[in-house]
Amino acid sequence: MSSPRFRFGLERVREIRAHDEDRAKEAFAAGLAQRMRGASLLAAAANQVDAAHATRREGAAAASGSDLVSMQAYLDRVEQSRRDAERTLAQSEAALAERRVELTEASRRRQALDRLKERRAAEHAAEAARREGAFLDEVALSAHVRRLPPRDRGGMSSGDAA
Repeated sequence: MSSPRFRFGLERVREIRAHDEDRAKEAFAAGLAQRMRGASLLAAAANQVDAAHATRREGAAAASGSDLVSMQAYLDRVEQSRRDAERTLAQSEAALAERRVELTEASRRRQALDRLKERRAAEHAAEAARREGAFLDEVALSAHVRRLPPRDRGGMSSGDAA
């Protein structure tokens, strides 16, 4: 006896949710890469600020007034660059946190359908096993009844009619 194949009615929805989860993973990976670039830019900007401070300290004794003004202007620009890099990094981290939440939610939605699919597949298998067991019981009973002598089958034999 063959039973119908299991078919999950929400398979298309599950596939869409798996696709959504994949897109959320990609967005999270892009956000992580952006955060890494921001951290790298911040480190470079901090190094520039340190180098500008060192240059100012080393050259301050022999520098003219206009040299000191230009050194200070350069120091102000690199410090502004560092602040911009800090702000960019903070924005990247906030976006990354949002993407992490989106990924978690997408994963949760897909896993819910995966669990439902597994539960329905198990129910289908149990029902198929129950039907197959009932069929085999019926076959066994039929074979047993055929082997019984006619008087034990519940019918009347020729000697019983009186």
